Amino acid sequence: MYSRTQNENGSYNTRCLDCFMTIASCVETEKELDLRESHHLCPEKVLAQLLAQEKAAVAQAARN
Repeated sequence: MYSRTQNENGSYNTRCLDCFMTIASCVETEKELDLRESHHLCPEKVLAQLLAQEKAAVAQAARN
């Protein structure tokens, strides 16, 4: 999820709502915003995925 704002000059900014990192600023088109957002690797989401994998591995090991 991203928060997009439009500047007075018509350009856009976008920010990740998970890690609050600014993904892009002063971007001219929404198409470019889509591209920049699609390339964002959110550290918060990556960490959550790693912790979930670790938890699943521990649970699997406990069953064996």
